[in-house]
Amino acid sequence: MKAYKTLLFDVDDTLLDFGAAERMALSLLCSEHGLALDEELHFRYKEINGSLWRAFEEGKLSRDEVVNTRYSLLFKEYGREVDGVAVEAQYRKLLEQGHDEVKGALALITALEPRYDLFIVTNGVSATQHKRLQASGLFPMFRNVFVSEDTGFQKPMKAFFDYVFERIPGFVPDEALIIGDSLSADIKGGQNAGLDTCWFNPGGKPAGSGIVPTYVIRELDELYPLLGVDKPF
Repeated sequence: MKAYKTLLFDVDDTLLDFGAAERMALSLLCSEHGLALDEELHFRYKEINGSLWRAFEEGKLSRDEVVNTRYSLLFKEYGREVDGVAVEAQYRKLLEQGHDEVKGALALITALEPRYDLFIVTNGVSATQHKRLQASGLFPMFRNVFVSEDTGFQKPMKAFFDYVFERIPGFVPDEALIIGDSLSADIKGGQNAGLDTCWFNPGGKPAGSGIVPTYVIRELDELYPLLGVDKPF
């Protein structure tokens, strides 16, 4: 296996369980507006949210347009007229409370920190991601945290990675590995930026789309032998 110096980690559904945090926040948010979060509503939210973020990645919408309209669009379908900006602020405060780790994340990062230069590369809102990382105990082990809101670009845009590379002293792409759960954002984005990639795929989803990661893992514990680090007992 190639020797790496720098490891770039995604956050959501790689180190922190975003699905659990999102569902908790959405459930509380709906309750505050007289709705119950059932499977149908949750599915519809994911459809609306996903389509808006795809439009952002394609340059058709700004980040503010995405986050400030998704809840007004969703709630309108259920007979609720709301201020999208105000409801987004409500959601952010609720989401910040969600910092459950993906199984083994804290132990892994603790073991890797003395051996590698660790960085976060994540899409999202800066204040939310920082608070979640701090609450989880992961934050101090990373040399820097790069969030799309701060960079002005979104993974998988090459401009996002260019921004990151310029701010890592002595960075050499050939000595770096990106680890993330998203084929489109992390793996394709990493490949386009000249990085080796590790797809965290706990569900065993088919890759498809002609994207071939350098490595594929189904559990974070598989990174210990891959990176030559002893697993703590």
